[in-house]
Amino acid sequence: MLSTRVLIIGGNGFIGSHLVRELLSAGHQVAVFHRSGADAVDSAVFQIRGDRNRLPDYERRLREFSPEVIIDLILSSGRPAQQLMKVGRELACRVVAISSMDVYRPWGLVHGSEPGPLEPMPITEESPLRTVREFYPAATLKRMQSIFSWLDDEYDKIAVEEAILNDRAMPGSVVRLPMVYGPGDPLHRFFPLLKRIADKRPAILLADDLAAWRGPRGYVENVAHAIAVVATSEQGTRRVYNVCDEPTVSEVAWLKQISSQTNCPASSCCCPERRHPRIFCNPATPPNMLLSAPSAFELSWASRNRSASKRLFGAPSVGNSRTRRILSRKSSSTMLPRMQLWLVRLPSSFGWRFFHRFLYF
Repeated sequence: MLSTRVLIIGGNGFIGSHLVRELLSAGHQVAVFHRSGADAVDSAVFQIRGDRNRLPDYERRLREFSPEVIIDLILSSGRPAQQLMKVGRELACRVVAISSMDVYRPWGLVHGSEPGPLEPMPITEESPLRTVREFYPAATLKRMQSIFSWLDDEYDKIAVEEAILNDRAMPGSVVRLPMVYGPGDPLHRFFPLLKRIADKRPAILLADDLAAWRGPRGYVENVAHAIAVVATSEQGTRRVYNVCDEPTVSEVAWLKQISSQTNCPASSCCCPERRHPRIFCNPATPPNMLLSAPSAFELSWASRNRSASKRLFGAPSVGNSRTRRILSRKSSSTMLPRMQLWLVRLPSSFGWRFFHRFLYF
């Protein structure tokens, strides 16, 4: 494989650090544009420190590296995406933008912002997108910004995709990511479950509709590999790719997969949604993110890229085990404040009072 010069914007974060290692291990040259004072993950990385919102001001420094491909991990809305394409035309051959599964119409359905029936499954790259563009409430967006500082007030991944894919002068590709988990996950998605397992609960309560819900997930190293494949493959130009682990399992199956790898396996107990305490909701998933029937986001790229599918869609259990070992060593006192993204009363959700009431009565 020929070496490619890749510039990563926002490359020292959760996904970016893994992406840098993935590209370096494949023999590519990597530059990271970031505003942090911390060093990059490897001395071989060309570092450019600056403000993402003032990208044109750093064009001279960017030219020193002379990237062939630009990967932007932190595009939030249409304006910075348009700015990226304008600057990128003078620097690189093509751009890869990171988007989200929340662009799809079913994501609007689970948030209650889209009218009409459920979408046929599986969700593919050709499935309909949301018609309501602003569906995160302002308060929710502010809480998200406290964790993801690169989010702006105009957050709209659909606008990002339009700017990238509709530029005739600069070829662009879009990678739509799932709920990404793994070491360094800023949302600590496993903690509510691991905390209850560590407490040796006889069962873990799930609302029946949440238990049946299936949402896309991706282990961070698999996600980084997928982005690297798109960025360094000529075939990836001007296309959209869904990325997630396969198969997409229900919440209750996900719970069983994780708990089976601990020393204290826990069983699940489902109860009607109307009787399920709101304080037991997973803070990494919005409480209203439920469907009235089982559904799934299923990746269609696997069938088109069989040679990459083994590495790209690794068994979730591998990621779960490694993440469990890391997160289980962290104390609740340091993790709880950062997990109040969706539910302010999170500490109460670990209490036993509601648990006993719903499990035994």
